[in-house]
Amino acid sequence: MIYTVTLNPSIDYIVEVEDLRLGDLNRMKRDLKLPGGKGINVSRVLKQLGVQNKAMGFLGGFTGRYIEDWLHEESNSSDFLFVSDDTRIN
Repeated sequence: MIYTVTLNPSIDYIVEVEDLRLGDLNRMKRDLKLPGGKGINVSRVLKQLGVQNKAMGFLGGFTGRYIEDWLHEESNSSDFLFVSDDTRIN
């Protein structure tokens, strides 16, 4: 069993634009929100490789629940401590 610890997890928010023009209005073509942070990323890859692991760290608020729900949907084992502040978004 491998344990990963993410002290400062995040939701990685990725947007795609067709043609970025500085100083102009740019509309996103699509977006993607993924759980992030080094330990969480390692746990997700280990799971894909079939290696038993558990993601641990601190989560908070609706953003923390989003990360926990995403990991649960992927069947990733986790044991996060919930705090009062929201987990960050990148």
